[in-house]
Amino acid sequence: MAVRKRPALPHLGGRKPNFRERLVSVLRAALISGELRPGEVYSAPSLAPRFGVSATPVREAMLELVKDGLAEIVPNKGFRITEVTEEQLDEYTHIRSLIEIPTTVGLTTTADPEDLKALRPIAVEIVTSAMNRDLIAYVEADLNFHLGLLALAGNEHLVEVVRDLRQRSRLYGLTALAEAGRLESSAREHVELLDALLAQDEESVREVITRHLGHVRGLWAARG
Repeated sequence: MAVRKRPALPHLGGRKPNFRERLVSVLRAALISGELRPGEVYSAPSLAPRFGVSATPVREAMLELVKDGLAEIVPNKGFRITEVTEEQLDEYTHIRSLIEIPTTVGLTTTADPEDLKALRPIAVEIVTSAMNRDLIAYVEADLNFHLGLLALAGNEHLVEVVRDLRQRSRLYGLTALAEAGRLESSAREHVELLDALLAQDEESVREVITRHLGHVRGLWAARG
């Protein structure tokens, strides 16, 4: 799959990352969404124009992904995106479910309503990205939303564990979902989840977060 040329790098909400952090985030999102395909080799000069930057920062950003085990160096050629097996995806999803479902349900009675309301712009951004079929923006906003939500539980280590699991996952089916017009309905689950949390409806919260995480292995991870 060819990686589409992207405009200058925008900032997401919260603390504005520096340029290097921003580029690493964009490349990681491209990898997770499937725009950078597992097993394929990409050179920094070939990727640079597509992301509107020069080759040097792309090379430095890709080296960060190598450190995370998401890519490997291919001498004199560039970087190969590492493969993730079906078994690994199942394991990542299982661990996420064990952590995220009870933690999110627990927020029904512990989260400050104002903190939940502060996440709504990100939830809306996820829907907008889905409507625009901007998969990289979708993955980034989705990550920000879920980590921001989990952070309300006050356990930084838990957030970092989930961050790592999400960054190692691959959402192979996102492109097919977007093209079929089904990604938007999935995106709206973030708004639905916030509404359930604000209503302190524990049963609905459990149902929505369970359904949402199920998409990772049900719809999103389907190899087209």
